[in-house]
Amino acid sequence: MRLSSVLCMASLAALAAGCAVGPDYHRPAAPETQTYEDRPLPAETASADTESGAAQKFAPGKEIPAEWWALFHSESLNRLIMQAIKANPDLEAAQAALREAGENAAAAGGVLFPTVSAGFSSIRQKTSGAAAGGNFPGSIYTLHDASVGVSYGLDVFGGARRQVEELEAVKEFQRFQMEAAYLTLAGNVVTSAVQEASLRGQIAATNKIIEDQQKQLDLTQQQFELGGAAKTVVLAQQTILEQTRATLPDLEKQLAQTRHQLSVLMGQLPSTAPDATFELSSLKLPDTLPVSLPSKLVEQRPDVRAADANLHAASAAIGVAVANRLPQITLSAGLGTEANTLGNLFGPGSGIWNFGGSIAQTVFDGGTLAHEQGAAEAAFDVAAAQYRKTVLAAFQDVADTLRALQSDAETLKAQTAAEAAASESLRLAQEQYDDGAINYLVLLNAEQAEQQAELALVRAEAQRYADTAALFQALGGGWWNRDTSIEGEKK
Repeated sequence: MRLSSVLCMASLAALAAGCAVGPDYHRPAAPETQTYEDRPLPAETASADTESGAAQKFAPGKEIPAEWWALFHSESLNRLIMQAIKANPDLEAAQAALREAGENAAAAGGVLFPTVSAGFSSIRQKTSGAAAGGNFPGSIYTLHDASVGVSYGLDVFGGARRQVEELEAVKEFQRFQMEAAYLTLAGNVVTSAVQEASLRGQIAATNKIIEDQQKQLDLTQQQFELGGAAKTVVLAQQTILEQTRATLPDLEKQLAQTRHQLSVLMGQLPSTAPDATFELSSLKLPDTLPVSLPSKLVEQRPDVRAADANLHAASAAIGVAVANRLPQITLSAGLGTEANTLGNLFGPGSGIWNFGGSIAQTVFDGGTLAHEQGAAEAAFDVAAAQYRKTVLAAFQDVADTLRALQSDAETLKAQTAAEAAASESLRLAQEQYDDGAINYLVLLNAEQAEQQAELALVRAEAQRYADTAALFQALGGGWWNRDTSIEGEKK
């Protein structure tokens, strides 16, 4: 039989094995809901009379740009994220894991094709007559052998195809793990930049407060020396000054730690500080916020897509386990030549060939294969529950962020009014104290209220930027709108 005939028969057998055992995977349907919360989404957030207090409009169904961070209109932030994408070790690890999964999937695909091997051997040997049952001298000869062998496991029940399907799903899982790493990295850089801006604002406000308190202490000290103020008033003013100074080291520590985090996100040592520094005035709050439709969220969130791929892999693993319990059929064939001399290796009469097949069926294994199938089915149930949990968490994430955007805008509005009221109250208290209408304790209370209101205002402004970044993350980050592969991804 010719080798081509063998290959033809193997191919026809493979085609005949059209179906595969085990469940065919179908992606779970998206939740049937039109809203993220139990109340309608307003047209826009509240506004406040401050630099970062503009109202933000919600745009349901609007697309999210791939480089969503560019909406903050900060070239320094854009450069920082690009540098992080090129050098962040977490992203590099995710990219390498994707390449590994791709190679494993490609390697598994080889099982669907025949295995062809070629060999050549040359043996010089001496035989003994005793081996043939005689009492005559042996012979010395050389045997040359050249052959090609083909073996092919018929995937009659689709076990091999299910295994390839499983590894392709693992590859898809790693792809979305990489997208999640990309999204997390960009979000962490933006959040850290906003945190730095907030801390710089709080430090600047604290230094201004310290400067004002020092002036007040100097004035009180002069009044004491002239007999116009009691020693207790001086000590009270000095106490509040030192208390304010005591808050500064912690703010500076947090600022240094935030800068260290930015360096590490960029793949650098903490001793290599980022070139850029961030203040709230260097960032622009996006005035329009795209809000994906709930039906699209499961398509956009990398963690949900990764959970879907994991569920797919678990489904395919059931088919592998079922196929392992069924007969395994293998075809093999060989074609070659044998001769005593190299010159006769391809001469008349030197050809040899073989063709065969085998079928193996496990008769008894103590229930091993049955329990392996049961374990695969249980693993699928685990993956299904994890998928549902991931979807629920994704919707909660978006709902929480949308509510935070609205609530924190209201907070900033109230905090702006509170800071204005506290400033006016301090001005009036200072005038009344100078006129002798109130005691010093009332003035101190007014000072402390104004200081707290000023710091709270800075934090409230920064929180709106952080909420905006959180929304883009919660909605998936626009990875599907990226035309090219991730910057820095190895080919």
